[in-house]
Amino acid sequence: MATSPELKEALKNAADKIAKYVEDIATMTVETRFVEMGSEASQSKPASRTTIKLDGDSETVLPMKLGPDGSLVVDTLFNDMHQVNVQAAIDYRTAMMERLLGLLKGS
Repeated sequence: MATSPELKEALKNAADKIAKYVEDIATMTVETRFVEMGSEASQSKPASRTTIKLDGDSETVLPMKLGPDGSLVVDTLFNDMHQVNVQAAIDYRTAMMERLLGLLKGS
């Protein structure tokens, strides 16, 4: 059975869209930024960043500051706020994946 060029093109387009979606969900990056009071939001600077890959690998860049003895310590205020953002992103991704799986299963 021969396949029409239109069907081949439609299948290719669908496969490309699925591949792009899988690529997009393969890595989730959460960045918590700060801005000095009185500055524009466009002048924000990163304070923390976490990247979580679909295979479970992750990387976190933590905000550090100098402690009283001159050693580096984690800025707990920024880190706590960042962890809330990371958890919100994980929860959102989980909900979206569950909905997608539900659609694929026909539920």
